[in-house]
Amino acid sequence: MPVNRLSLLRPLLLTTALAVAGVGACSGQTPANAQTPLATQPAAPAPELVVGLPDFTRLVDQVGPAVVNVQAEIGSKPQANAQARRDQPMPDDDQGEGDDEIPEFFRRFFGPGMSPMPGMPGMPGMPNARPRGTSLGTGFIISPDGYVLTNHHVIDGADTVRIKLSDRREFTAKVVGSDEQSDVALLKIDAKGLPVMRIGDSATLKPGQWVVAIGSPFGLDHSVTAGIVSAVGRANPAADQRYVPFIQTDVAINRGNSGGPLLDTRGQVVGINSQIFSNSGGYMGVSFAIPIDVAMSAVQQLKATGKVTRGQLGVVMQPMERDDARALGLPDGRGALVQEVVAGGPAAKAGVQRLDVIRSVNGQAINEYSDLPPIIGAMAPGSRVTMEVIRDGKPRTLSATLTALDEDALTASAGGAPRDAQKPDAPAQANALGIVGQDLTAQQRTRLGLQPGEGVLIARIDGQAAHEAELRPGDVILAVGRNDVGSAAALNAQLKAAGTGKPVMLLVRRGGGTRYVTVSPAEG
Repeated sequence: MPVNRLSLLRPLLLTTALAVAGVGACSGQTPANAQTPLATQPAAPAPELVVGLPDFTRLVDQVGPAVVNVQAEIGSKPQANAQARRDQPMPDDDQGEGDDEIPEFFRRFFGPGMSPMPGMPGMPGMPNARPRGTSLGTGFIISPDGYVLTNHHVIDGADTVRIKLSDRREFTAKVVGSDEQSDVALLKIDAKGLPVMRIGDSATLKPGQWVVAIGSPFGLDHSVTAGIVSAVGRANPAADQRYVPFIQTDVAINRGNSGGPLLDTRGQVVGINSQIFSNSGGYMGVSFAIPIDVAMSAVQQLKATGKVTRGQLGVVMQPMERDDARALGLPDGRGALVQEVVAGGPAAKAGVQRLDVIRSVNGQAINEYSDLPPIIGAMAPGSRVTMEVIRDGKPRTLSATLTALDEDALTASAGGAPRDAQKPDAPAQANALGIVGQDLTAQQRTRLGLQPGEGVLIARIDGQAAHEAELRPGDVILAVGRNDVGSAAALNAQLKAAGTGKPVMLLVRRGGGTRYVTVSPAEG
């Protein structure tokens, strides 16, 4: 027969209660049958223990209807010409094998359903197949007649784009234009009298300000998250978006939030949520948004011409390190270090040289090398700019007229040839830095993408300072300071002319990249 534990406890509880009541009576305390309250009722409502925190309910009620869901269907139509369109691997929705080995990185994010279908592109042995899947993102309405703003990467490669409004109506959208560099896409749906998102001023944002995001993370419609601006003017070294000074926030953003609005406390959109910084694929407290002024500048051009045109100065830059500043005789590392000048470009015509340090443009300070591209890219071709540069420790003022951005010319100037490890037959020669150089053959220069008489191969590193500068055999030295070198003998002569015991800046090609490396013998 089952035992009811509660029924066994009742006599014991009753006995204990009587015993306690008896003790109370014998000791002269209040009798057990006296009516005393079990708890004291408060005379007034308890005071608020947390005050001053924002309540975003009114904001969400007002702006929420202007936020939409974006569904981009990829591979929904047959491909007429498999050779006419490049296959593009799709981002994984879930973390796959090998992701544990990936370090922290910027990740553009999508909603569920983005993994390739069996037998489709990205699958081994299926080179001619196309990607298939659905990219789920967010967007927001910027005009009553149906213009919608979202991210380029949400709709990139899509055959069909569908928009779902907050009232559950659905439309097929036309892609008016899309810009990869700013990651902005302008869509149009056939509707009238739509709720509109108010455009704010991202230039006034400061770290510490409250911001709100509305989107569809993992397909969850109209999810609201809030946080603060962590920083402004952030560069993105991973996505090669040199022309976007990102807004960094700690607002919780995940896949599916792409293209959604970042709002200030007035309910005005100040950014478009675009990327996260993560080593797991999920939110880790670091999110990035495209400033709305950058986005709206792109929108105006997309609406007018279907594409975005940017100004170009014609320089390849790199960050200033402590040793670089010391080698150039500068008191600090502020500015953009010019690594290469594109022949015939605006900078070359203005007299800019290698190892110049650009400190300001039109009076706007350049503190980091990443500050320069957004400033130049925001200007129209034909704009005239005044630059303050430092050369040989002395300030100079140079003027240039910008041309239209040509990414191919800039990439070719920066280098991009694969590394060539084959050693030439020419004898190796050493110098005071212990860098053993070897002459390159004509065939090797062709494979490396170099011009005739350009570059010296590093065959061996014997000097401690060169080791500490992380030079390697197989690297190609293109210049010592501003002076090109094309042979081991020329390298030795230039290093001798530079003097001993002083920092020397070498322009080095490694793999697909070129940059100045400072070798400091004094620290060797």
